[in-house]
Amino acid sequence: MERCTITVQQVAEYLGVHTDTIYDLVRAGSLPHIRFGRKILFSKEGIDGWVRDQASASVRRGDVE
Repeated sequence: MERCTITVQQVAEYLGVHTDTIYDLVRAGSLPHIRFGRKILFSKEGIDGWVRDQASASVRRGDVE
């Protein structure tokens, strides 16, 4: 059975950012996540959707060159 969640470290590697950035986004409520007690998990599909939404918002604001 394939695992359907990924960890903070895996999300950071996937997005190419530091784990602190992921924790900041989670604290701000910006990044979709699941909490199991103190453990924070993510669905890859949720992260991919969030990235698409961020890219679309950047285009609407004119941030993309």
